Amino acid sequence: MAGAAHAQNNLPWNNKQCAVVLTYDDAINIDLDNVVPALDSLKLKGTFYIIGSSDVVAKRMNEWRLASKHGHELGNHTLYHPCDGSKPGRGFVTPATDLSKYSVAREVSEARVNNTLLKAIDGKDLRTFAYPCGDTKIGDYFFYNDLRQEFVGARGVSSGLQRIDQVNLDDINCYSINGQDATYMIDLVKKAMQTHTLLVFLFHGVGGGHSLNVDLHQHSLLLHFIKQHEKEIWVAPMVDVAGYIKNQQAIAKIKK
Repeated sequence: MAGAAHAQNNLPWNNKQCAVVLTYDDAINIDLDNVVPALDSLKLKGTFYIIGSSDVVAKRMNEWRLASKHGHELGNHTLYHPCDGSKPGRGFVTPATDLSKYSVAREVSEARVNNTLLKAIDGKDLRTFAYPCGDTKIGDYFFYNDLRQEFVGARGVSSGLQRIDQVNLDDINCYSINGQDATYMIDLVKKAMQTHTLLVFLFHGVGGGHSLNVDLHQHSLLLHFIKQHEKEIWVAPMVDVAGYIKNQQAIAKIKK
């Protein structure tokens, strides 16, 4: 009995050693051209954080709907992807999408409208959020306070591997990939397996399509490594993993 309990404690992630979440931002053509086929070929599931105003949403809606039917999450990356233009290095931010000029009410409203759009595509009520540019505040106000009831969790941009009890569902850690090779990414997976932690990857371009990019072959090597270790790695969309974390944290709180 004690041995069985100990074994269970060593497999905290849905009876696996660790959890890996593959996330892809911005609703770009590459998601549908390169990523979805790659994931589907290995029966792996990912999360695509959708900007509702993207032309790729308007022009390829049926393909997004099909991706959802294949088990991928369509997450919320806001309607217009507003970023704080007052921060250094934010010359790409336009006056129309400058989060520092937004009211909290506008940001919350646009996120909710994007949820409505996404539900019209996939028919689902549960999904997660990702902060554009990792910006969590308007002025000093953490705007997700007003959105928490709308989502299972929210992905940020800070890096880190965390145990279930360490995860902050309001700002989930991830590793942003831009030019790193498969060795780097696979080493992260191995570390997550060893430490029984959550590993979230943040991708933009995969084989092109974005200034932040990972080589298509390197991405493929990562996916194949994960597939080869499916018995030890729980690979699931963010909405499923965040829901699991939420439940486990609630159980731990009751036991205290």
